[in-house]
Amino acid sequence: MSEVLVIYDAPITGADGRSWTAQACGQVANDGLWEGWIEFLPRDTEVSPVRTARETEQPNRNDLVYWAQGLTRAYLEGALGRAVAPNPPISAGRDIPARSIFGGPRERADRTVVEQAPRPLLNPFEVYLQGEDVLLKQLAALDASRLRDIAVAYGFGDATQTADMRREELTSLIINDVRAGRSGSTRAADFRQRS
Repeated sequence: MSEVLVIYDAPITGADGRSWTAQACGQVANDGLWEGWIEFLPRDTEVSPVRTARETEQPNRNDLVYWAQGLTRAYLEGALGRAVAPNPPISAGRDIPARSIFGGPRERADRTVVEQAPRPLLNPFEVYLQGEDVLLKQLAALDASRLRDIAVAYGFGDATQTADMRREELTSLIINDVRAGRSGSTRAADFRQRS
């Protein structure tokens, strides 16, 4: 069952000048993960609400709420653009604004399944600027699969090289490469040989 996670206070203005109220919604998807999308409720009563396709998929509700709370105005403006174009929006009848109007995200027009690498939860270089201890704490909160996503996304190793690495090895690999300012290298095999 879908639910509203966050209602954004500031109205979002579309390219056509219409004003919308945005709300982040979510539900458990068929694969057991939590999916999130953005719904836009028009301030003009002659226009129907619209929604985006799935914007994110998170392992649990708390992570989905965290994602929703971090969305910027620029992100919401882009999401509104995605919701109204290029495909006609899927509309629904009026409903209570604090409830999800749609039962899920809008279906993508392109049904072709494209396998994408998982998006890392954090940018280790940005976090490192706050201090190595901050990066260590944030990495310590992640499981091995999330650490692997970061290592692969930032080129510290590929999926094959990091597949059997434990949390401690992945954390050390990320810290060492970030400390050295390296990105795009495939050093996981070298790291494994040193360990």
